[in-house]
Parts: sequence; C-alpha cells; structure tokens
Amino acid sequence: MAEAGNTAHPQVTQRQVLTAGFASVVAWSFDLFDLFILLFIASTIGPLFFPSDQPTLSLAATYASFAVTLLMRPVGSAIFGNYADKAGRKRAMVVAVFGLGIVTALMGAVPTIYQIGVFAPILFLSLRVVQGIFVGGVVASTHTIGTETVPEKWRGLMSGLTGGSGAGLGALFASLALLVASSLFPGDAFSVWGWRFMFFTGLIGAIIGYFVFRSVEESPIWALQARRAQTRRAPLKIVFSREYLPVFLLSLMISTGAGTQYYLTTGYLPTFLDVINGVPRNVESRVLIVSSLVVVVAAPLVGHLSQMIGRKKTFIIAETASIIGIPLCYLQLTGLGEDSIGAILFYAATLAFFGKVAYAPLIIFLNERFPTAIRASGTGLNWNIGFAIGGVMPTFVALSSPSIEDIPSRLIAFLVVAGLLFLAGSILSPETKGNLETVTETKGEF
Repeated sequence: MAEAGNTAHPQVTQRQVLTAGFASVVAWSFDLFDLFILLFIASTIGPLFFPSDQPTLSLAATYASFAVTLLMRPVGSAIFGNYADKAGRKRAMVVAVFGLGIVTALMGAVPTIYQIGVFAPILFLSLRVVQGIFVGGVVASTHTIGTETVPEKWRGLMSGLTGGSGAGLGALFASLALLVASSLFPGDAFSVWGWRFMFFTGLIGAIIGYFVFRSVEESPIWALQARRAQTRRAPLKIVFSREYLPVFLLSLMISTGAGTQYYLTTGYLPTFLDVINGVPRNVESRVLIVSSLVVVVAAPLVGHLSQMIGRKKTFIIAETASIIGIPLCYLQLTGLGEDSIGAILFYAATLAFFGKVAYAPLIIFLNERFPTAIRASGTGLNWNIGFAIGGVMPTFVALSSPSIEDIPSRLIAFLVVAGLLFLAGSILSPETKGNLETVTETKGEF
C-alpha cells in the first residue's frame, strides 16, 4: 500500500460550514422522521394491513414491512454512494431527500386490506422498497458532506449532531406528528385517518429540504479530490477489494451492534409503551418528545468527547455503560402502568440516551476508515447494512415472544448480544481520529 503523505486542508467559509452542517442534520432528521412514522403507529398499521389472531404475529408482520425498507438501504447506498463519490455529495442528497418525502406521503394513500384485499399489503410493501432505496441515498450524502466541510476540531461534534441529534430530531418530529394526529383524530378515528395524516407529513421534509439544500455548497474535501484525480474503478469495487474488505467487515461489527441497539431502544420504545405499559397515545407522544430531546443534547457532547479522547476510547466507555444501563431500564419499565408516568418518563429518556450515545462518533469513525474517493460508498454501505440488520431485530423479538409478556426478556437478550458485538468491534479497530484528510491510495485501485 502506497500512502500519499500529503494532507489537504481546503479553505472553507463560516457560512459554508454552517449550511453544510445544518443540511446534514436536517436531511438526516427528516429521513428518520419518515422511518419513525411506521414505528410510532405499528400497533395501528398491523391490523389494517397484516391482520392476525395473534397480536405478536401482526406486530411482527408490521416490523417486517419496516425491515423491508432497511434491507433496501444498502441498495440505495450502492446507487447513491457511487453517484455521491463521482458527482458530489450535494446532488445525491437533494435527489434522495426529495424522493423519500414523496414516497412516504404516498403510503398514506394506500387502501387497507379491508378495502382492496391482498393488494393492500403488496402495494404498501412496494412503497417500502422504494423508500428504502432513497433512505440509503440520504445516508451516503448526509453522512459525508457535513463532516467533510467542518474544521477538524468540530468533526466529532458534527458526527454526534448528524447521527445522534439528527435521529433525535427525527423522532421528535414524529412524536409531534403523533401528538397532532392523535389530537385531531382521537379514539377510533386514528385508525381511519390519523395514521394517514402522519404519512402525509412526509411532504414537509421534501419541501423544506428543497429550500435548505439550494444554499449548500459542495464538500471541499470531495471537490479537492475530484480536481486531483478521478477513480478509474467503481467505488463499490474498491470498497470490497482485498485492501478495504477487512476494514469494511470490522467496521460492520460496530455498525450492526449500533443498529440493533438503536432499533431495540428508541425504535421499539413506542411499541413497548403501548403494548407493555398501556400508555395512552397522547401521553406516549409526550414521553417520546422528552426522550428525543435528551438525545438531541447528549449525542453531540459524546461526539465531541471523541474529538478529545479518541473514537475508540469513546466507543468502549459509552458501550460498556450501555450494556449495563439498557437492560436495567427495560427491567424497570416492565410492570409500570399509566399511573406511573413520572417513572416511565425517566426510564424511557434514560433508555433513549443509552441507545444512542455509544454510536455518536460512528459517522466520523466510518469517514476516517475510507478515503475520499470511496467515502460516501464505504460509509453509506457500512452504516446501512449494519442498521438494516439491526432493523430486522424487532421482528425477531416479536417472533421469539410467545406472548406479549415475554417481549421484555427477549429484548434484553438481543440487546446484550448486540452490545458485545459493538464492544468487540471497537476493541479490535484502530484509533482513527485525524485521518479524514489523509489520502490513502492503493496502487492500481484508484
């Protein structure tokens, strides 16, 4: 391996930094907003599209429809990551975010199984497939343009803002949509029009994204690399070459652990509050809002911590705390009813905290593992495969639970395994802080 020892330091203006950072966070938050809508209404959607005599099977089918989107994310990253590495991060981001908002809104117009029969779940799942492709594209662009634009000292913070706060804001927006929808369509009306209203709000992200992204400039690091040389091979082939495949697989251990932890905490929390705690929707939405705000504040701080003590050490410390804290929170939540809202609020917020902070530096870590010419492809594909695997886990939790009462113990078992996988990948990985602008090339590959 021949290393280009020069480290480029492109000049950027403060306005360029702010707009790129803001666009990354906003785009990723609307991406997660569109995904969270289904998670927040899983118990409502299930009987309408996947009815069953067993509630856990209906729930499993709904989560499987969510998993379809996640499983298509790597395809989206392969398409949009290649485009982002070849044509620029900004162009990929604009197309992906706009497409995602349109497809999400269309889901609100799908007739139920009681209206058009078996074509209802087929049509719904088809839209989920297309949504997954656009979601993968959003990851490939938002997870590179912000960290490539901000100065070195703020890259850990930017990683936490995008991956953690962006996700937290997405959950917050979805919680607010749930609050509005449950207020406008109370009781049985929610099963008729409320869930459709929530999907229609996906248009908001498409419209806002269009106006925000017009002012964003291209990543200066990508622009410098593009001027210096173009890759002779497809970025995807290089990612899976002998040089980078070991890097990809080791990083995937962390991404998979993080994805599983995320979807079995923040992602599963709305269902847990509904089927285990029996919390009313209007109260549930408020609990989720507070939990999201905790993450919005905490994730950037942990991301910035990685800038001071390193990515690896931050991963290990935060994940060790999460392996202990998450099971304890679920154990405490189990058995609490709507008469214990204060306790539910505390443990739900703590659960969301532990579910997110460990991977706050993950975006910048992945950026630093892949050179500029293949960074969008490598980062996007690694993140999306890891989170696609994690996104399937709620389905397996539901399938492995003979009854509703068995869900908490199954959740804890899956989460402990995921935490250990995350921890193992962190221990085996090298420290990467400061590697973003070090261009590493393999002779003949680029």
